[in-house]
Order: sequence, then C-alpha cells, then structure tokens
Amino acid sequence: MKKRSLSVIVLAKNEESMIADCLDSVAFADELIVIDNLSTDDTVSLARKHGAKVITTNAESFATRREIGLSKASGSYVLYLDADERLSEELGSEIKDFLSGTKDIDAFILKRQNYYLGKNLWPKIEEFARFFKKSSLKGWRGDLHETPIYSGSEEVLAGMILHYTHRNFSSMIEKTNHWSDVEAQLRLSASHPAMHWWRFPRVMSGAFFDSYIRQQGFRAGKVGLMESIFQSFSIFITYAKLWELQSRKTARSKDTQ
Repeated sequence: MKKRSLSVIVLAKNEESMIADCLDSVAFADELIVIDNLSTDDTVSLARKHGAKVITTNAESFATRREIGLSKASGSYVLYLDADERLSEELGSEIKDFLSGTKDIDAFILKRQNYYLGKNLWPKIEEFARFFKKSSLKGWRGDLHETPIYSGSEEVLAGMILHYTHRNFSSMIEKTNHWSDVEAQLRLSASHPAMHWWRFPRVMSGAFFDSYIRQQGFRAGKVGLMESIFQSFSIFITYAKLWELQSRKTARSKDTQ
C-alpha cells in the first residue's frame, strides 16, 4: 500500500501569539500550509520559521480560503485547523496511527473543546469534519459558516481539537465588528425579512438561551455567563447592521421613484 501523506492547512490572520503552538501540534505532518489573510503582525515569519509554506490571500470567504489550501496541498490526506486551534496529544496519536495503518476512511469527524478567556467551557463540545482523504473532498461552500462537500465513509475520532477562542474582550469586539458586517450583508443578500423592533429581543434571547442553557454554559460559572451575554451582544450587532442596510436600501428605492 502506498504510504499516506498528510497536508495540514491552517487559516490565519494576525495570530502571532497562536501560530507557533498550532504548527507544533502538527509537526508530524508531511506538509504545513498557512493560508494567511493579510496579517500585519509576525504571523507569516513565524509560520515560515516553523516550516510552513505561506499562501497570502485577501479572500474574505472562509470557504474560498479552505479551497485555496486544498488546491496547494500535495498530501493524500488533508487536515484543517485555524491558527487558534491545536491538536491534543490523543488526537495527534489517533491521526498518526491512521496514517500508518491500512483502514480506508474518507472523512473524519473531529471534536473541538473551546477555551473562552482561558477557561475550559465544558461541556460545550462541537463536532465537524476537518480531516479528509483529499480525493474525497470536493470543496467548501459558505462565506462565513463554511461546510465541506465530500463523499464516502466517515469515522469519529475520540481526541480533541483545543480551541483557544476569544482570549480577551478587545479582540472579541474587534472580530465581532468585522464579521457582523459580513453576516449582515449575507442576510441582506438573502432578502431577510424587515427588522422590526420585536426581532431584536427575540434573536438576542435566543442566542443567550442557546449558549447558556442548551449548551450548558452555566456550568462554566462567570465565564460561561459572560460568553453567553457576548453571544447575545454579537447577534444584536449583526441585526442592527442589517437594519441599517435595509433602511439605506429602502431610502435609495424611494429616491429613485
């Protein structure tokens, strides 16, 4: 059987404090590729010092960035990470064992544990496909909440991706301000219903309930409460920007009549 090779594709932007640990966790890979979205800090130089090939792009779409990485990968298998993620030792061992074995799997569902302001947000575990046989992965769709398009067999691995998200409030607010622009524009393009006043408390309370109750954020104490409030705040900003875009569109329509 031909030896399986692994390309790891990392998406990054201004992650100089995270990129080294991310790449170190996958140092066993045959190829490291960083898709950099115009970083202005030392992300690129640090990535190269850790043996990664860096591809620079100005594409806002996460799906486009992931597809760029796929097109550059030479491995028979591809693994996707974000720069603020890294593999646990258990997950790294599982992946290495698979690559050295003979079992044929097209896609692996990986679990992710989120760390918010440095605290483990147990039991909020996410699952998604991130590790693929390259020939089985057809591409990605979705500008912001991207989804892989693949076919074939699946298997769930036990180990975790460790996700060090939202490390301080300043970066959280900065990211929310940026991505809420994208989210609002996507909703406008999809002809979202007009934003009446009652929609705001509905979406905000829904976001808080999902984070604090359904995903059991309350188990994380104060940090879980803050994260859930921030989720409510983030959805408010998105829909407020949508209301703003809708109002401008209505005003332009009236001006042309």
